Amino acid sequence: MLTSNIVKVFIPATAAFALGILLAPLLTNYLYAHKVWKKRAGKTAFDGTPAVEFEKLRTTIHTGTETSTPRMGGILIWVTVSLVTLVLWLLARFVPTPLIEKLDFLSRSQTWIPLFTLLSGALVGFVNDLLDIHPSGERGLPLRVRLLFVTLISGFIGWWFYAKLGMDAIGIPGDGTFFLGAGIIPLFIVVSMGLYAGGVIDGIDGLAGGVFSTAFMAYAGIAYFQNQINLAAFSATLTGAILAFLWFNIPPARFWMTETGTMGLTLTLAVIAFMTDTPGDGYGVAALPIIAFPLIVTVLSNIIQVASKRFFGKKVFRIAPLHHHFEAIGWPSYKVTMRYWIISIVCAIIGMTIALLKS
Repeated sequence: MLTSNIVKVFIPATAAFALGILLAPLLTNYLYAHKVWKKRAGKTAFDGTPAVEFEKLRTTIHTGTETSTPRMGGILIWVTVSLVTLVLWLLARFVPTPLIEKLDFLSRSQTWIPLFTLLSGALVGFVNDLLDIHPSGERGLPLRVRLLFVTLISGFIGWWFYAKLGMDAIGIPGDGTFFLGAGIIPLFIVVSMGLYAGGVIDGIDGLAGGVFSTAFMAYAGIAYFQNQINLAAFSATLTGAILAFLWFNIPPARFWMTETGTMGLTLTLAVIAFMTDTPGDGYGVAALPIIAFPLIVTVLSNIIQVASKRFFGKKVFRIAPLHHHFEAIGWPSYKVTMRYWIISIVCAIIGMTIALLKS
């Protein structure tokens, strides 16, 4: 049983990586042929003021990349995951050998919700990216529209956890269980909002891919040891697809992930964290701030920067989010990226240890 479970997790992950590697050249050729990038460079800070320091980085470190590097690279991730999931499901129905049936990880109890979340977020992000590359120079969907979507989808999923799965508490290491009742719904919304805000980590070649792949692999391990094998296989498949994206995203990036990738991945990460909590008899939510520490730090740096400028009239960082601050003070982009990768791996190990205390 142990060997077959390992096979069920690693074969789909390997298949996703291999398929992603095969599909990436087709996607990049299409994106370059149709010039799927911003037609007008520039960025506005979170408080609505001109992003002066970002403009300096753009003209010195990232010269020309905004209007020459394709966006929508996140398509590779969710298309690959969807194809692997669908093909294995179809094979299990039409070629029902013991091995094929074992590899099918699509299940109502463990993978329908995260797959639905991934595709929903990816499609809304896709619409945003389409507007972002429009010749008129539009800057994607308005932020309030994207936040409204995140609120609605996370509210619905939070309600599903509470009403359909009976989840009304989260695990607290050392203290057992913290009962929230219907409060689990607003908690899920807040967590989803926080992770989505961390999606702006997609700002340096290779950075987002390394952080997301590590986080999903950590939750694949957590789900595996909780005997949620289908969820573990889905998380590992996501990891394989992200690594295929990362293969082409390391400097110099062939494409960027953008909203069609980050929105789906951040919302899915929130879902998997909750699914590896009380329903999985673990501490998936408590481990999330550690496993997703680079995303959390990204959000906090933005909040600190905006608050400091508003209340004290000065900035704490040269530029927010934090990874761009390190670039602004002279760190090469590759140094920022690789150090984030190292931190992500360490955080994943610590987070997995905490999440599996009940296992």
